[in-house]
Amino acid sequence: MFLPNVSMKGRETMETVLSPQKVWKLPPLILHPFSDSNGPNKLLESSRASLMLQGLLPSGDFTPWELDQKLLDGRFCELRMLFYLGRDLGRWIEQCMEIVERDPGLKNSGIKHQSFATLLVEDPPDNVREKLRTWGVADYKAIFSRALGLNSIFNEVPERELLNLEFVRNYYRYADHLFACNQQMSPFTEIRCKNFHFDLFASGEYTRMLEREWKIEE
Repeated sequence: MFLPNVSMKGRETMETVLSPQKVWKLPPLILHPFSDSNGPNKLLESSRASLMLQGLLPSGDFTPWELDQKLLDGRFCELRMLFYLGRDLGRWIEQCMEIVERDPGLKNSGIKHQSFATLLVEDPPDNVREKLRTWGVADYKAIFSRALGLNSIFNEVPERELLNLEFVRNYYRYADHLFACNQQMSPFTEIRCKNFHFDLFASGEYTRMLEREWKIEE
């Protein structure tokens, strides 16, 4: 039985009872590295430029225009990184939805794409949280939600010249609202990690694991 519910965040959800003893094993979430070799330098320069524009660091010989360009370079780099991360997250959600469609106990439960997005952002399993922590990812909630938000409107990374400068400068605010909007598009059943477990891998790590398993099978 489903009960309409409006959460504190304003999204309409449906409550359904899943057996606490039942655990579904979801596909592994595999994240691919960002291939822009200049990315880390751009991000560092952007952070420094932001502090200089705020007067928190001396600007040296840089003009305000030059600092703003460094800031925008970094913001666009962040946008691209989040887009590709969101593509990985979206692929994983699609794989999870395939399981929902095949499982008689889940098919008519009200579980939708938004359900798995909420699981990622609000309640990932402890092993995933720990993996992210070892990778140095502290605010995974903001990273995952913004990545999914950007992927809700872009099929490919847009050319920078096509984007308004204010959008690039404040892309993260837009991404936050895009994610929230997508979560409110239709009612969905919230799910928790106590019922849905999955692992997290970097793509190279996952490939090496498969190679080891294949060698054992041989």
